[in-house]
Amino acid sequence: MEHTPATDWIARAAGAAEQQGAGNLLRVVLIVMVLGCAVTAWFLLRGYKREDD
Repeated sequence: MEHTPATDWIARAAGAAEQQGAGNLLRVVLIVMVLGCAVTAWFLLRGYKREDD
C-alpha cells in the first residue's frame, strides 16, 4: 500500500504517541472536559438570570 502525504501525518502522529505515552492525550482530554463542563454550566445557568423590568 502506498502512503500518500495526507495519511503520512497520521502515521507520524501515531508513532509519536506511542513513544510519548498517554501524557499528551490525557492533557487534551482533561482540557476538553473542563471546557465542556464550563460551557454546560453556562448553558444551564443562563436560564436562571433575573431580568428585573
